[in-house]
Amino acid sequence: MSDPRLATFITDGEKVLSNLKSEYSKLQTGRANAALIEHIMIDAYGQKQDLRSLCGISVDQRSLVIQPWDRGILAAVEKALQLADLGGSPVNDGIVIRVTLPSMTEERRKHLQKVVHQLAEESRVALRKHRQVAHDAIKPEKDEDVKETLNEQLQKSVDDYNGKIAELAKKKEEEVMKV
Repeated sequence: MSDPRLATFITDGEKVLSNLKSEYSKLQTGRANAALIEHIMIDAYGQKQDLRSLCGISVDQRSLVIQPWDRGILAAVEKALQLADLGGSPVNDGIVIRVTLPSMTEERRKHLQKVVHQLAEESRVALRKHRQVAHDAIKPEKDEDVKETLNEQLQKSVDDYNGKIAELAKKKEEEVMKV
């Protein structure tokens, strides 16, 4: 039985998971990763655009190499990277910008571990809000058996999503704490 109220909750739950994955990808974990910078907004051509639409990004172990497709925006890209506070200073050689990321300190790892937990908790809160909306939509149902079945399915879905959130948080925490 596919109820539209549950289908809406499933869609919202997937959005919560997708958002959590996106937020986790932006966290620096000691290795260079293009996701750290590709969302940074650059002031170019009279409007704000994200870095990935204006530049090529390549990655090696500890550094990011950003090559704008138009050298005329090199200064704007460098300025945006400085404002992003990645921990490493962007170095502009006139063709590309290199950002060497510092190695992670124990203090930084512990801070990121807290951020991982905070993001997971925010996702659980968002999930609870969506559950409440679905629950309120089920309440007016006249047939008690149908109402009970829907509430059970809703709770099962909530438990599944909470498990997925916990799994994502655990993986990210291991990644952050790995030296």
